[in-house]
Amino acid sequence: MAAEFEKKDADAAIATMTDNPTLIHVPVNTGATGKENLRRFYRDIFIPQMPEDIDMQLLTRSVGQNRIIDEFIIRFTHTVRMEWFAPGVKPTDRKIVLPHVAVIAFADDKIKSEHIYWDQGSALMQLGLLHEKLPVTGSDQCERLLNINAPVNQLIQ
Repeated sequence: MAAEFEKKDADAAIATMTDNPTLIHVPVNTGATGKENLRRFYRDIFIPQMPEDIDMQLLTRSVGQNRIIDEFIIRFTHTVRMEWFAPGVKPTDRKIVLPHVAVIAFADDKIKSEHIYWDQGSALMQLGLLHEKLPVTGSDQCERLLNINAPVNQLIQ
């Protein structure tokens, strides 16, 4: 993660991976398979399209044999086009606060695959793209992850 989010170095990120890694951002099916394809994805799309203020807060980490599962919250201001996160959406300058889950598999101490999940309905709501009254929460869906006494069942009539 340091290579991607701090160093912003595609080659450093790829150096942590197997010969045929896979990245899937599950809600929007972005990513790549294979070292060179993934290097290009990181170099040309993911890293340059990352907002300057992006921040991640780790909530939980589960470690198993050849696998790590992280639950975390990402916060950023949507100031740049982010084809990897919201394809086709121009910057909205809106604040986004969104829980994620990453399932990271390893082979021989290298990353074999990353499957990253988030609630795209919440993302679209926070981006201002969902205008109907739908059973979707925005950034407040993070509140109960951070405070078990936060309000619950707000969508139930």
